[in-house]
Amino acid sequence: MPQTARPTPTVGGGSSQISRKLVLTLAAATGIAAANLYYAQPLLHTIAKRFGATVGEAGLIVTASQIGYALGLALLVPAGDLLDRPRLAPRLLLGAAALLACAAAAPNLGALIAAMALVGVCVVVAQILVPFAAELASDGQRGTVVGTVMTGLLLGILLARTVAGLVASLAGWRTVFVVAAVLTSALALVLRTQLPEERPRADDLSYREIMRSTVALARSQPELRRSAVLGSLGFASFSVFWTTVAFLLSSAPFGYGDSRIGLLGLVGAAGALCATLAGRLADRGHTAIGRVIAAGSIGGSFSVLWLGRSSIIAIVVGVLILDIGVQGLQVLNQSTIYELVPGARSRINAVYMTSYFVGGALGSAGGAFAYEHGAWRSVCILGAALGGAAVLVASLRRSATRP
Repeated sequence: MPQTARPTPTVGGGSSQISRKLVLTLAAATGIAAANLYYAQPLLHTIAKRFGATVGEAGLIVTASQIGYALGLALLVPAGDLLDRPRLAPRLLLGAAALLACAAAAPNLGALIAAMALVGVCVVVAQILVPFAAELASDGQRGTVVGTVMTGLLLGILLARTVAGLVASLAGWRTVFVVAAVLTSALALVLRTQLPEERPRADDLSYREIMRSTVALARSQPELRRSAVLGSLGFASFSVFWTTVAFLLSSAPFGYGDSRIGLLGLVGAAGALCATLAGRLADRGHTAIGRVIAAGSIGGSFSVLWLGRSSIIAIVVGVLILDIGVQGLQVLNQSTIYELVPGARSRINAVYMTSYFVGGALGSAGGAFAYEHGAWRSVCILGAALGGAAVLVASLRRSATRP
């Protein structure tokens, strides 16, 4: 079967710029891939009832997928500096599609949790494509390109809840995973033909050397460690809320079903549009103050969300503030770390995003535990505490990095 000719990308730092069409393709791809981690969130109460599970047990679906994602980040994403990413990405997506089909047919909660953990490993393709986009971008547009691709990724994460809620209300929760499998398969085919060929790498490293150098980067780059901690705190706060809100809204005084709970993702999607603005701030050198403001928004949002225990308006406003803070913080962090060691962006991203999703997994588990034992009040206290810690980290004076 003949291969479709594909152009060779220009490595970042050159005079050429990545095309708008390719940026949008990468943005859509990261969004569709990452969405697979979050389809289950608005359905947790429905799945819990179907399998006779508790709130904490159902929450393990999301926790397991995030742990799988963190493992994929640690073991697969560093290899993005070694392997052919335009070939690796479609293969991982086809694996994810097969596992999503298994999730749709899961006979019990344990099987569903196991399938979603493995889906998490495969959909790290999103974090293989983000540094790929950064590498293709020129220096003057890198922040904007990363911001646009991250907007797509974040829209996928947030709109996954809306799509899942609507599909589940029409055809049941299992159909959500069938639709996800079809979309992921289609994405694999698109990327196989649209991604440009990679230029041969200057360094001939083995996988073992890649992994060793990843650890070395984490040790030698203080700003990478700081950004990783900051990102993990922000995403932990995000996960505390989104893992538990379905339980709040499905109970009194709201009594919402899957479709209405899923619509809340549209509010968060509005906040995702600020990711591009954060990228522009990074390009103009305003990262430090931007991160303090973003972290403060995360912590402050839980004061508003506390009022949401009886007010959907407060929930909507709080979600908007939370998502603007989390998404802005993410783009500012990634724009910063991609400047540290240009030839090792996949490894840099692996260190950062592994920490990020470990934080998310702990936030999901902590949020479910807090809701089960202390209701919405405990959820908001936990989220605010994590946001406050992020403000402290963001306020620290930037350390000098070593090459």
